[in-house]
Amino acid sequence: MREEARRILPELVRLRRELHADPELGLRLPRTQQRVVAALQGLDLEITLGKELDSVVAVLRGGRPGPVVLLRADMDALPMREQTDLPYRARGEAMHACGHDLHVAGLVGAAMLLHGRRAELAGDVVFMFQPGEEVADGAARMIAEGVFDAAGKRPVAAYGIHVVPGEYGVFSTRPGPLMAGCAELDVVVRGSGGHASAPHLTIDPVPAVAELVQALQTYVTRRFDVFDPVVLSTTQLHAGGAARNIISDEAGLGATIRMLSEAALDRLRAGLPELVKGVAAAHGCAADVEIRVLCPPTVNDPALAAGALATLDVEHARPRPPLVVTDQDGPRGGGVVERALAEPDLVPGLDALFRVDLGSEIAHPAPIGIYDFNHCSLIRGLLTPVTAASYDSKSL
Repeated sequence: MREEARRILPELVRLRRELHADPELGLRLPRTQQRVVAALQGLDLEITLGKELDSVVAVLRGGRPGPVVLLRADMDALPMREQTDLPYRARGEAMHACGHDLHVAGLVGAAMLLHGRRAELAGDVVFMFQPGEEVADGAARMIAEGVFDAAGKRPVAAYGIHVVPGEYGVFSTRPGPLMAGCAELDVVVRGSGGHASAPHLTIDPVPAVAELVQALQTYVTRRFDVFDPVVLSTTQLHAGGAARNIISDEAGLGATIRMLSEAALDRLRAGLPELVKGVAAAHGCAADVEIRVLCPPTVNDPALAAGALATLDVEHARPRPPLVVTDQDGPRGGGVVERALAEPDLVPGLDALFRVDLGSEIAHPAPIGIYDFNHCSLIRGLLTPVTAASYDSKSL
């Protein structure tokens, strides 16, 4: 199969570069959708296009009876300007800084490889090309439109891969939480303003907000188990206008929150408003609190994680460059939603991180407008979902 992958690699490189040069944002990705459909033409697939979003769902029927497995790739870009001089660089205000162009090319390649072996495949495979990876929540919309039922019965497993910079060829995953969920906190503290020369005649909201910054840190470090951690960072403070001698009626803050379990999220929803309003009341103020959940935690199914690690280790180990499959030391924060894999009551899921060579001496841990990689990464990136599909076909 590796030789087959090498044969289709030039075609996948062209597709990836076309996607990279023409990125699209959010849920509406008409040009990306067209490229995916065109790349899948000639394959015996049942293709369905999204209604409320520009998704693509393709079903491959195996030649033998067996379970359904779902393989997922996200397709949307980020709203930022690319800072490279690549001939296929994006030239507008969006770019594929997170590697979704690689995800799409890899999943197209997986469809090609599995199609070539469909007579041997025990079961069916659903290829899920998803717009709106994070806050647009494209996966939830695709679930509502029936992606889990596209093959006629529910998948026994849903698999996803996300590329990250690092040592080439290293896969990492773990049972349980892999990536943090994300929420935003907005607080407005209301007092009674006046002249700064007579603060005793006002109810100053600024000291209340200042105290809240520390109180929030104390709350997360003293109320949450270190083995089910919460990270809260206050990143915005708001008070007053242009005049420095005026105490304003209102002051506020904004914070971002990461959590690794739904239980922690439920406690935050209940506890944060109580804390904020209590501190505000101690200063004679009132407070408005809003918590917006952007992304749920990504929680891997333990059985799928164990099986995938064992299968990858057997199927892909090579001496040079070595393919190292590791049980990741701990969950990775960042709030990336993999909601298709966060529906354990519907379909058990597994997400894995795949380290790729960026072709640079500097590995950028966060999107900063510079992103490219060695296209040999496509070989391993597309072989992995093929292995995942084969693993479930053989074992179930």
